[in-house]
Amino acid sequence: MTTTTPSPESDPASQSAERAPGRTYLSVLDLTPSELEAVLALAARLKEERALGPEAPTARALTGHSLALLFDKPSLRTRTGFEIAMRELGGNVTCPPSTDALGTREALADVARTLERWVSVAAIRTFEQSRLQEFVDATTRLSVVNALTNEEHPCQALADCLTIAERRGSVRGRTLAYVGDGNNVATSLTHAAATLGMHLRLASPEGYQLPESTLVAARARGAAPVEIVQLTDPAEAVEGADAVYTDVWTSMGQEAESSRRMEAFDGYRITSALMERAGPDAFFMHCLPAHRGEEVDADVLDGPRSAVFDQAENRLHTQKALLLTMLG
Repeated sequence: MTTTTPSPESDPASQSAERAPGRTYLSVLDLTPSELEAVLALAARLKEERALGPEAPTARALTGHSLALLFDKPSLRTRTGFEIAMRELGGNVTCPPSTDALGTREALADVARTLERWVSVAAIRTFEQSRLQEFVDATTRLSVVNALTNEEHPCQALADCLTIAERRGSVRGRTLAYVGDGNNVATSLTHAAATLGMHLRLASPEGYQLPESTLVAARARGAAPVEIVQLTDPAEAVEGADAVYTDVWTSMGQEAESSRRMEAFDGYRITSALMERAGPDAFFMHCLPAHRGEEVDADVLDGPRSAVFDQAENRLHTQKALLLTMLG
């Protein structure tokens, strides 16, 4: 399936951003192409300036602002990245237990209406995207970031795009091969690729591909034509690609399906032989945590072509840029 993207003026997400500028980042689709490019450019600048420490131009940019981290699911890179980002921008961070903050003891709407009296922004990692939307709908002034849901992982996509830009000079016109489950990471990558003009080939077993609705949303994105193709053959997907990406085959909350998924994804592991089919300078990407010997061989994950820890580092810089963009 191939998509050609129209102009951003027809993008419903752009219209949504006009109604509520900058208040939410629930999806990559909440940013127009120019906004997404601006966030990535800012992230690159912040990465360079981090060495200045307290003398960095943005070291006190968010003084007086507070961030609440509300997490239903475990996290290393997202949580730590946001904590460090907010503090390096001069703001404060609070991390209430999920039992107190995400609707266990009281309604999500009540949590949102309480927090908006105290904090400027909430980053939420939860299950269904609808829970995130319920939270957003209850507040008129609190900025909200999707720190991962079952459906999307837009913060990861920012770090992925910055990593590709660093290694290839630009995201636009590059080809990314994603091999594995059509999950939240694949969804946000699809949104980002279409928005920034990057070609994307997704290889997944039948029954584990992205839903048609994700591709429909991608068709309404971007400032340049891109090719987004769903395949079942990993070798076809990686042929000549600039980068090869995978994720775990069993995401959080799917543990009961592990055995069935291991069988379904047989043949989808990223090996050195598969990487050889990509471009001569192709690099490997993974959002982490990874399972060596399952979705990727250890010699690929830990080898010289691996960019996984660059991606991990870039979570900090892109999340810092996102906070600055949202809070000014």
